Amino acid sequence: MSAPSPSRSSFLAGFLALTPLYLGIAPFAVAYAVTARAAHLSLLETQFMSLSVFAGASQFAAAGLFGKSAGALAIVFTTFLLNVRHVLYGLSLAQQVPISGWRRVVAAQFLTDEAYGVSIAAAPHLPGGLNFAFLLGAELSLYAVWNVFTLIGSLAGAVIPDPQAVGADVIFPLAFLGLLVPLLRGRLELLVAVCSGLLAWGVSRLFPGGLTVLIAGVGGALLGAALTTRRAT
Repeated sequence: MSAPSPSRSSFLAGFLALTPLYLGIAPFAVAYAVTARAAHLSLLETQFMSLSVFAGASQFAAAGLFGKSAGALAIVFTTFLLNVRHVLYGLSLAQQVPISGWRRVVAAQFLTDEAYGVSIAAAPHLPGGLNFAFLLGAELSLYAVWNVFTLIGSLAGAVIPDPQAVGADVIFPLAFLGLLVPLLRGRLELLVAVCSGLLAWGVSRLFPGGLTVLIAGVGGALLGAALTTRRAT
C-alpha cells in the first residue's frame, strides 16, 4: 500500500486538529437551529444558512432578527459587523499560507475563528509550515460538525436544553485560551496579549462584538509591530 500524499496527510492532520473543539461547536449548532426554528425559519432555510453562510455568531444574529421581522439592511449590517474580524484573519494567514486563485476563495468561504486559531497555533510545529491542505482540513472539519448538529437541532431541538443554560458557552473562551498560551513565547508576546485583552474589554463596553474584535486586533497588531521594530533597532 502506497503512503498517503503530503497534501492528504496535511488535510487529515488539519481535520483531526479541530476535533477537541467539537464539544463546544456541537451544542451551539443545536442552539442556532433552535433559535432559527423559533424565528419561524423552515428546516430547509435553517440548514441552508449553515451550509451557505457558515458563521455561528452571524447566524444567531440573523435568526434573531428574522424573528423580529427586521429589514434586510439591518440584517446585512449586523452580520457584516460580526464578520469584519475575518479581514484580520485573512491578512494574517496570507503571511503564512501561499495560496491564490480558487484556493484563496475556498479558504475564505470556510474560514472561522476556530479554524484560524488552530491553524496558527499548529503552524510552528508543521513540517514546512502551514499549508492550504491543513487549513482546509481544519475548516471542513468544523463545517461538517456544524451542519450535522444544525440538522439534529432542527429535528430534535424541542427536547434539547439551551447550551448557555448548562454552562456550555464557557467552552469556546477556554478553547481559545488553550490556543493562545503556546503562542506566548516571551515577554513581548505576553505584553501584546495582555494589552489586546484589556483593549477588547474596554471597547466591548462601547461597541458591538464585531467591532470589538477588529479594534482590539488592529491595536494588538500595531503594538506588536511597534515593539518588534523597536527591539530590532
